[in-house]
Formats: sequence, structure tokens, C-alpha cells
Amino acid sequence: MREKTDIRTLLRNNAVTIMFIIMCAVCFTFSGQSINYVIFELMSRLSRNAFIVLALIIPIVAGMGINFAITIGAMASQIAMLWVLEWQVPGIGGFLLAALLTAPIAGFFGLLIGNLLNKMKGQEMIGGMILGYFANGLYQLLFLFIFGNLIPLNSPGLVIKGSTGVANTMDVSKATGFKYALDGIWKLPFGQALYVFSGVLALFCLFLLLRKRISGKKFGLCLGVLAACCLLYQIPQVAGIFSMTQVPMVTFAVVALLCLFNVALMRTRLGQQFRAVGQNRVVANAAGINVNRVRVIAIMISTILAGWGQLIFVQNMGSFQTYGAHEQVGLYAGAAILVGGASIVRATNGQALLGCILFHTLFILAPAAGKNVFGDAAIGEYFRVFISYGVIAMALVMHAWGTVQKRKPQNALRAAVR
Repeated sequence: MREKTDIRTLLRNNAVTIMFIIMCAVCFTFSGQSINYVIFELMSRLSRNAFIVLALIIPIVAGMGINFAITIGAMASQIAMLWVLEWQVPGIGGFLLAALLTAPIAGFFGLLIGNLLNKMKGQEMIGGMILGYFANGLYQLLFLFIFGNLIPLNSPGLVIKGSTGVANTMDVSKATGFKYALDGIWKLPFGQALYVFSGVLALFCLFLLLRKRISGKKFGLCLGVLAACCLLYQIPQVAGIFSMTQVPMVTFAVVALLCLFNVALMRTRLGQQFRAVGQNRVVANAAGINVNRVRVIAIMISTILAGWGQLIFVQNMGSFQTYGAHEQVGLYAGAAILVGGASIVRATNGQALLGCILFHTLFILAPAAGKNVFGDAAIGEYFRVFISYGVIAMALVMHAWGTVQKRKPQNALRAAVR
């Protein structure tokens, strides 16, 4: 009986993830795409999207749900990118300058967002979404009227010809831009990247063992898994699956650093305060924690990270739509982290990365599957947009249902006492 209960709990807690795995398998069957191509596309999507999905973790831990206001962090980075293109700072220097400018702009926006969300406790997600729409109006005003009119722009290609305002598309692939500023530093074929990753991870596990952070059993298990992966890659058929894949090592190193940052932060005093506030604000306040301050810090960190994530996205793409590139950032990142098994009250690095893999695998496969099954690739496009909203709606419904289920024993106990 207990085993049945455990299986039901496992299925209930991971229903969205299991559903997506099934949908990815079905879409792959009907898409006609080769696994080589899917992995090639997936690696590119992961390198440019993983960072911004990981930026959602801290507000979730702090009990604020999915921070849909990360769209404002993306706007902050696009303001910084405009100035870098205006000053014509190319390559990695331009990318780092944009990251440096993004931090104070996004931090200031995060401060305003956090203070406003403190006024609407319990409604942070809908509040963040509405804030994104409100900020988008100000952003349009800034780029259509202020930049290029009140604030002159002299760099060629940045202003709409024959009018005022910033051009519809910002191109960072020119000689003065920073396309592949991060991705192009160090790229390796998948096999070599696997060996490098395995060596670094083995050294890291050894460091943890020497610091007595992990047991010898876990260390041995880690080495065994890494060795098995490397041996498996020696099979020609397996190596052939990854033959098209190039891995941008520096970009993934930055993603790994963010994962380590999230883990390390949760072990600090501030991280423990995030957890305490997320579990129960009343108890945290009684324990002497400044709840409002902690929540503002969580939003500020998330907004800055989202801005940097948008920079990574743009340097990979090479251009972005000035007036629309930021609009779906919160929706797609929020859906991706939920697909990995996270909820609006709990999230981990592993869930964020798994969700990113599954969500973008479906994005790759859905148009081709729609074309082959229905004769129209647009159906696949509509399907994946529907899935984005549907996943968020399902997560909210499941969270509400889980809350009701937890309250039933408490209500029964109260009734019995009376």
C-alpha cells in the first residue's frame, strides 16, 4: 500500500515533466528529424537560454513564485546594448561593458519591482506580469521618442531612416558588435567537451571529498558515472549522434558558475533567510528577519541575472527585435522551469536545466511534427505557444490542489478537537 502511495506521489509531483517527455517522444516520431540535428539545435538553444531560466530560482525559493518581471531585466540589458552599439565597442569588450551597464540598471529596476511586490504579497506572479506590460509601455516610449530624438544617436543603423526612434532591429553581428563574443572564445567538438567536463567535475568532486563535503561512496559513484559516459562515447554509433555538435565551453562555464552561485548562496545566511521567508513569512518575521528586505534582494538578484541572460541570448543570435525581443522572456523561462518539475514554491538547478532541455526539445520538434501530421508547420508553432501557457496554468492548478489536500487533515483535526 505504501509503495502505491509513493508511486502516486511521484507521478503527481512530476506529472508535467512526464507529460513533456511523452510529448517529445511522440513529436520526434512524427517529425522525421534526425537525432543528430535535434541535439545540434538543442545544444545551441541550451547555451543561450539556460542562464535566464536559472535566474528564476531565487525568487521561487523566497516564496515569490515565478518572477515574470524578468522581462524588465531583459529591457535593462537591451538599454545597455544600445549604448554599447552607439559607442561601437566590439567583441568581448563590448559584451562585458554591456554586462557592467546592465547590473546597475537592472538592479535599480529590481529595487522598484521588489518594493512594489511587497505591497501585493500573495499576488506576486500576476503583479510581476502586469509590471512587465506597464514597463513595456515606458520602454516603447524610451526607444521610440527619447532615444534618437531627445537623446541623439550617431552610430549608423541605430535610428529609423527618415524618422526618429531606434531601428526595429539591432544588429550585433557587425564589426562593431559582439556576436559570439562569449560563444566564440572556446568551442570544442562534443567528445572533447565531454572529456574536459568529466575531468573538471572529477577534480571538483575530489575537492569536495578532501573537504569532507561528500562521502567516499558518492565520490566513487560520481567517478563511475563519468567513466561510463566517456566509455559509452567510444561506441561509433553513439559518437555519430553527436558528430554535428559543437559546445561553446565558456558559455556553459558561465551557466555552471551560476549553478554554483545558487548553491553557495543558499548556504549563506542570506540564503537561509530566503528559505525561511519562502516557507513562512510570519515565522520568519517573528525570528527577526526583515521579510520585505529579503524579498527585495531576491528580486534584485533575479532581475540582474535575467539581464545578463538576455545578453547571452543576443550574442548567440546576433540580432534582436528592439521592440519585441523581451516580451516572451518571462513566459518561456517560467514554462521551462515548471516543465523540469519545479513548482511555484520549490525549484533547483537540476529542475531548471532539465526543464530547459525538455521545453526546447519540444520547440525544435513541434513545427516539423505539425507539418508532417497536419500539412502545416504553423500548427506546431501554435501548439508550442499553447503548451507554454498551458504548463503555467497546470502548475498553478496543481499547486492550488496540493494546498487544498494539505489543509484537509488540518481541518479534520480542528473539527475533531471542537
